[in-house]
Amino acid sequence: MSILEQKTFLTSIHPFEHLNKVQLETFAENIDIVYFKKNEILQKQGSEPTHLYFVLKGIVQETLNDEVLSIFSKNEIFDPISLVENYSKHTFITAQETICYSLPREIFIKTLHENTELESFFFQTISQKLNNHINQEKNKDMANIMVAKIKDAQIHPAVIIDTEKTIFEAATIIKKEKVPTVLLKDQDGEMYIVTDSDFRQKVILNRMDFDDKIVKIASKGLVYVNENDFLFNAQLIMAKHGLKRVVVKNNKGEIIGILDQISLSSFFATNTFAVSNEIVKAETVDELKAASHSFMKIIKSLNAKGVKIEFISKLINQLNRKLLNKLYNILAPIQLQGKSCLVVMGSEGRGEQVLKTDQDNALIIDDDCEITDEELQTFTNKFTDTLVDFGFPRCEGNIMVSNPYWCRRKSDFKDLIYSWVNEPNPDNLMNVAIFYDSVCASGDIDIILELKEYLFKAGADSQAFKSNFAKVIMNFDVPLGFFDGFVFDSANNDHKNELDIKKGGIFILVQSVRALSLEKKLFNTNTNKRIKVLTEQGVFDNEFAQELIMAFNFLSNLKLKSNLEKLDKNEVIDNYINPDNLNTMQKDLLKDSFKIINKLKKKLEYHFKLNYV
Repeated sequence: MSILEQKTFLTSIHPFEHLNKVQLETFAENIDIVYFKKNEILQKQGSEPTHLYFVLKGIVQETLNDEVLSIFSKNEIFDPISLVENYSKHTFITAQETICYSLPREIFIKTLHENTELESFFFQTISQKLNNHINQEKNKDMANIMVAKIKDAQIHPAVIIDTEKTIFEAATIIKKEKVPTVLLKDQDGEMYIVTDSDFRQKVILNRMDFDDKIVKIASKGLVYVNENDFLFNAQLIMAKHGLKRVVVKNNKGEIIGILDQISLSSFFATNTFAVSNEIVKAETVDELKAASHSFMKIIKSLNAKGVKIEFISKLINQLNRKLLNKLYNILAPIQLQGKSCLVVMGSEGRGEQVLKTDQDNALIIDDDCEITDEELQTFTNKFTDTLVDFGFPRCEGNIMVSNPYWCRRKSDFKDLIYSWVNEPNPDNLMNVAIFYDSVCASGDIDIILELKEYLFKAGADSQAFKSNFAKVIMNFDVPLGFFDGFVFDSANNDHKNELDIKKGGIFILVQSVRALSLEKKLFNTNTNKRIKVLTEQGVFDNEFAQELIMAFNFLSNLKLKSNLEKLDKNEVIDNYINPDNLNTMQKDLLKDSFKIINKLKKKLEYHFKLNYV
């Protein structure tokens, strides 16, 4: 190759595109082409490595005690970590005739210390690389938003007055201080809030006397946030509680100001609060339907600006819960009020569903609820049909409240759970998984908590049940081949050269974490939260936990982006992606994610002794 071709090749390998002109010239001048026969050792375990290798042709295996750990093929490098540590933990041997570029260690190390991008990359863990890739995907404006703190936004000064002030005095203070809100503090330290809308709606419309005490129109129940918390979390809190403002405190617990929705609008170009408010104020099914149709606009807007998948999921999940709660309260017969619990399950229950894929819900009814089967079936059919009209497709597995199997009395659900645990066939194990992910969307939350506790007790002493529940992951293969290439389903003519990243990645991770969480009797449903709690309990070490979280987020983000593109093209939403549509960095991270999932799968095999089940 010519010097120009060498430079072009080097800059095509991530992260060497960050080499400056002089460094690129130095690399090109010092690389040599080397040839290796089959089964030739390039770097031995325990040795001090001398070169960084770029594979031009052939295959190199990374081995430990004759076990192949990884494969390197065309356009890949090895082993930079050995060069950094000046010690080779593993042996590298050719699997066939191989041609490489070799770069002397001293040149690589010297450049590493001169180039911050290279240095940070090679000292990162896999989880850091995954996280940084997501950060790189964001545009600069949204990157600033995602790290912006509450104190970075426009916070109105906190004007605090005593409760003895009159309405006229308070209005005068608001005008003088040029703030839309005033806080009150009584003799016992109790805090109240009065907004400009309170003056309009309570004072003027009710023709109140201006000499009345201001406390008469004040509201309690202030919600506080810390100035150092992320701005996006304030957005989530406002959306969750239907608030227009929150009170900001510093680390000393002192009130320093008020953050309102208008201030947030300069950071977020979505109408999240407006949609949340529409749901809260909706009095009819048609009004709710109009609000639900705004969800897709929010998803596309946030995704286009690079907002992380976990934040989008949280926000949409909260809006979905509000929507379901309001719809249930509008449609449910009076007999069910306070005597039932509507639950959402599956990805919706875990808070990981973004697009409206299908319905996964159930209705648990108190044993003493007086409602006829006919009245109940009429309501549940209407509830399911209404959600379909809102854009939530029917569940292909018929896991919906309109199916009597998923709509029954609490005692009947206990009988179901008992049979699921004691008769661990594939359908029952799937039902346990679905039910374990359930959360209350409307009604009495204590009902579902009682059934979860019953599930824990029913399966507590059965090692066979736990192992069978975990063994489901063995039915799915991670689509990564022996030579680190992607493995495609040759029998699937509709999706040639495509990967099902749900079956081959996301599901294995979710089910593995779910099995470990069920064993530990965790009430958490969200996969990332489960990982964090399992880490606190010593099931995962911190580094592996971060790798799992980042791999899960990376795969989920790939899936969302792919489905949004398919929506724009009016194509069917599914779990398939074509690796050829990914850049080199994304392909590498996809491989890294699959390797992490394989590692998790092996951990489950050992932990639950799946080879003996």
